[in-house]
Amino acid sequence: MQLRALRYFVTLAREQHFARAAEACGVTQPTLSSALVALEEQLGKRLVERDRRYIGLTEEGRAMLPWAQQLLAAHEGMVHAVEALEGPLHGEFRLGAIPAAMPCIGQFTRTLLSRHPGMTLSVRSQTSREIVRAIEAYEIDAGVTYLDHESPSHVISVPLYAERYVFVSLNADNQHGSNEIVWDEVARQPLCLLHQGMQNRRILDGLLSAYGISVTPRATADSYIALLAMVRSGELATVMPERYLDLIEGARWAGIRPISMDVPVSRIGVIVGDRAPLDPIAAAALDCARRIASDAPID
Repeated sequence: MQLRALRYFVTLAREQHFARAAEACGVTQPTLSSALVALEEQLGKRLVERDRRYIGLTEEGRAMLPWAQQLLAAHEGMVHAVEALEGPLHGEFRLGAIPAAMPCIGQFTRTLLSRHPGMTLSVRSQTSREIVRAIEAYEIDAGVTYLDHESPSHVISVPLYAERYVFVSLNADNQHGSNEIVWDEVARQPLCLLHQGMQNRRILDGLLSAYGISVTPRATADSYIALLAMVRSGELATVMPERYLDLIEGARWAGIRPISMDVPVSRIGVIVGDRAPLDPIAAAALDCARRIASDAPID
């Protein structure tokens, strides 16, 4: 059984489209299709339902998929383990990160690439649930996500920092670092927030509920860039993680006020799959996280 055919099979299951899967694998569609047919003939089972287009995996294909994912991951881990004996790692590091954690990606990038100059980094913006699913499916090597709310299972985690919130609105006077605002006052503003598929929004809703407050935002989005663009239009305000202040520092249109909070809302950290043996790339992610956390102790 060729690893190449297994890789095509796993990629097709992820992309759910023959042309996209072939492009992701760097081959032509006929090459991918013929390799899958050969794999099916070798197993004596039909793995993919198709009628001129991809329909889905058969029952046998769905049963085989997690084992194919594990086989490919084990092969990559074996290569990494041998490579690690000779020095820094090489290849692509795949990182999933929730939008709330994007401001810390620069620090992670600097730490990883300085310790492993032969590596490249691919960052994907994902929800916390997508990160856990992608780790389980061996589609990413590590994730940066929440650790305390809807806590991910079967992972090894290293906390990076504790999240706090700030209130951002349009302010011609460039109000910054002024008096704190309380949640009751925040809830009375015309708000734009992340949609409820994002864990940050679910955390925020839970926090407000504890104060007996509920909000109905005028607009929702899946990125803080979109929220900031809405705020700059002058009609709306938003709530976002304090870490985003570094990215909008010097933006004269932004009026920023800290929100009165007794304790940080949640810890954000790096997670990898809890597997043995641990892939050296996953171990490198944890090493980077520990170094970052030691440079900036958690609140």
